[in-house]
Amino acid sequence: MSAPLVLAVPAKGRLQENAEGFFARSGLQLVKPRGARDYRGAVAGLDGVEVAYLSASEITTQLAQGAVHMGVTGEDLIREQIADADQRVVLIEGLGFGFANVVVAVPQAWIDVRTMADVDDVATAFRHHHDRRMRVATKYINLTRDFFARHGVIDYRIVESSGATEGAPAAGTAEMIVDITTTGTTLSANALKIVDDGLILRSQANLVAARTAPWTPEQRELARVILDRITAQQRARSFREVRARFAACDAALVAVARERFAVETPFGGPTSSGMLTLHCPPAQVYALTTFLRERGAEAVAVADLDYVFSKENPLFAKLEAGL
Repeated sequence: MSAPLVLAVPAKGRLQENAEGFFARSGLQLVKPRGARDYRGAVAGLDGVEVAYLSASEITTQLAQGAVHMGVTGEDLIREQIADADQRVVLIEGLGFGFANVVVAVPQAWIDVRTMADVDDVATAFRHHHDRRMRVATKYINLTRDFFARHGVIDYRIVESSGATEGAPAAGTAEMIVDITTTGTTLSANALKIVDDGLILRSQANLVAARTAPWTPEQRELARVILDRITAQQRARSFREVRARFAACDAALVAVARERFAVETPFGGPTSSGMLTLHCPPAQVYALTTFLRERGAEAVAVADLDYVFSKENPLFAKLEAGL
């Protein structure tokens, strides 16, 4: 029996719920045959896939080592924990949850500090005045060093944070911080503000593949099936199916609909019976139905789509290009 394709997902909390929901919407139900407390699972109806439940940080480490084939983890962890990330992993797709920004934040009392250039000036002045470097509290050591280097900031030292980073300036353990935030509310509550050009990374949960994992033909085929289902569900979410019946409909009308409403014609133009099927972006549905009725459509029906499979599989093509 060939080795399984290993898919790592977060082991607990909202990230696990979101990941399981994401796969379920694509028809990939994650199950734990040996009980809810087990840290190994499977994909219902898809033999050959082993699901490993790990922390997001452990998933990142396992991807870097090639110990799992694919995993769900934050881009912030990928960029922070894997120095040569683009050479070791393929970020296949953002999953639409786990959004957060890695930012530079300074005390609100620093009213003249608005940009990284101002941070550089303050850091230099701080060193001259105190005969030591300004402290930056963070869990994101590598991201901080890279970002500060790009902005020419050198008069600082990193204080590795193991707790609530946003409390470091008030506690006197650091002058400023680099941390992750979703709304900025916690930073404001701790009298901190984000530097105008201090956005280091916009992060979200990603489906990531390990370049160095042992990819057999069987494992590639399983990855193709998984990514095919995900792609089909994403396409379906991007469109509504609009079906119209005409006494007469020509290619010119379809061409206008394509240009004006960004529709697709998955099955070609109108049939001999006058039926026309279009896939339309949700925001354009009513305008399209009005257009069709004004041009002679006898009836127009609109329906949600579950999956739209096509010949192309861009997610698998991205994986193949990276392996």
